[in-house]
Amino acid sequence: MSKEYSFYPGCSSQKGTSGSNLQTSINSICDTLDIKLNDIPDWNCCSASIGYSGGGELPRLALSARNIALSEQNNPGQEIVATCAACWLATREAKERIEDNEEIREGTETALKEAHLELSKEMPKVRHFTEVLVEDIGFDAMKEKVVKPLEGLKIAGYVGCQTNRPFGIDGESFENPKYLDNMVEAMGAEACTTYEKKVSCCGGALAFSEPKKSQALVKGIIEAAYDNGADMIVTPCPVCQLNVEAYQNDINADYGTKFNIPVTYYSTLMAVAYGKSASEAGLDGLMIQSKQLNDIAAK
Repeated sequence: MSKEYSFYPGCSSQKGTSGSNLQTSINSICDTLDIKLNDIPDWNCCSASIGYSGGGELPRLALSARNIALSEQNNPGQEIVATCAACWLATREAKERIEDNEEIREGTETALKEAHLELSKEMPKVRHFTEVLVEDIGFDAMKEKVVKPLEGLKIAGYVGCQTNRPFGIDGESFENPKYLDNMVEAMGAEACTTYEKKVSCCGGALAFSEPKKSQALVKGIIEAAYDNGADMIVTPCPVCQLNVEAYQNDINADYGTKFNIPVTYYSTLMAVAYGKSASEAGLDGLMIQSKQLNDIAAK
């Protein structure tokens, strides 16, 4: 029987966007693991970074509250799941702030009434998709579905900061979370368990406003992966994936480095290990191709 969740896709998952290959690979592994994601109809942007920089607290929280209300209306009784770190963070924060502060709840509910929406007293739980995999599926069950083990690959698991702080995954260390390493090993690859940059910040939106600062952070993330002998970097976050992959040429030009390391999603690894094609795994969406993953997918 399928495990069903109310799904908040987020802007970066849409066709033609930077994280669309994340959604492609998520769809592929959901098919294998018998997970059903029911889209929240007419969902809106969570406001991500821009909501903190000038939009104001109430409008920012109300945007996520609208998604929660739509979820309750259309997918009653289902937990809300997001694949994007920023979407998960914004939605979970909104839920907790509204539940903990009566003034915020009143302001949010007033805003939602204008859209003929309302929130229940106890809103649904908000989870990251990796939480679903770790807590509801489990590493053993993930491993059982592997038909093409990722043997010969050594992978640095880059969790990033938004998927790790302030909430993180239950039972995981904030300084050294292990779930990505465990996923990598469940797929038959070798994890860089001493990768010291796994929770470092990539600079996020600084890549646009102050690119040199962001690129200095990314340089450290990539160097640490090479120092640990990694063939590639894997992450759960669309912003981390974009920043660490897309700016390698710029970093090379500024620092005289020769970075050319593939950066992909945990779900892409899983899709390849589950026997999906390169396109089903979202490999064709990478700027820096992984020959090893493509070769395994082509077997």
